[in-house]
Formats: sequence, C-alpha cells, structure tokens
Amino acid sequence: MAEGCAVASVLGMLEERETAARVRVEGLREEAARLADVLEAAEIELDRRVIAREELVEALAVSAAESTAVTEAEPETAPAPAPVPGSTVPPWRDGLPVTVLAPDYQRILAVLEERSSAGQGPLKAKEITAELGLEMTSAKVEGVRSKARRLAERGWLLQETSGMFSTGRRLVASPDAGSSA
Repeated sequence: MAEGCAVASVLGMLEERETAARVRVEGLREEAARLADVLEAAEIELDRRVIAREELVEALAVSAAESTAVTEAEPETAPAPAPVPGSTVPPWRDGLPVTVLAPDYQRILAVLEERSSAGQGPLKAKEITAELGLEMTSAKVEGVRSKARRLAERGWLLQETSGMFSTGRRLVASPDAGSSA
C-alpha cells in the first residue's frame, strides 16, 4: 500500500509539472504572437521610411534638373542628362536602353540578367542584395526590394507572387497621370 501512495504522489508531481510547462508554453506562444505583430509593424514603418527617403531624393533630383534646364536654356537637341541616383524609372518600351536608369537600377538588372543567362531562376530581394555585395542589413534589403518592385511596376522586371524577381520586359501604362516615382 505504501508503494501505491508513492506512485500516486509521483504521478501528482508529474501532473503539476506538466501543467506548469503547459502554462509556460502558452505564455510563450502569446508573447511570440505579440512580438510577430510588433515586428510586422516595424517592417511596415521601415518600408514607409525607405520609400519616403527615395521619393525625397527623386523629387530633389527632378527639382535640380528643372532648375538647371531653366537657367541654362540649352537647345532641344542636347543629349538626355545622365541618370542620377534616385532618379525616376521610366516605363520600359522597345528600344529604350538600360542606360536611362540610375546606376543602382542598372546593377539590379545586370544581376538578374546574368542569372537568367546562366539558366538560373528568379531571386528574392535578399539574394539580389547579396549578389550586389551590399551589407545584409534590413535597410539595404528593403532598399533593393523597393528598387526591384519599382522596376517590375515599370515593366523592366517580372515579379512573382512569391516576391521573387526575374528578367523579362512588358509594356506598362505611362505613369504621366500618376506618381513619377
């Protein structure tokens, strides 16, 4: 009979420990869900700030180009100005050279075209960032993702629903009526 009490006592102890472990696991699950929500909000804020910075750089570049054009009054036959970092991405059309794009955009296209010519598939923004030799910080990855998305929106790249990018060209509607970014 003493042996039966000992077994019951051990079972009771194990049940208490199991209950405590179950409570701890549930608390950690709730904390993980809360942290996932906080992370998602932080990532959205980062995306907004990256886009805001790029929009500002682009607007300043356009403003500087317009000021220069007004003060210099060059003839209309002058060659198009060289692209500047943060400049607009024109919609792709047949015969439009890659050189109309800013250097950062040209490098993203070059990485994907090299991969395509080697018979390899599409890349995620993180992989493009690594191929470009940039630091693997979230800000750099988000910057590359933003530029690749812009290229895809303008028809220079193809973006899959999985967020992967590949080479390919497609005509898109001119953004004259909408945003110039």
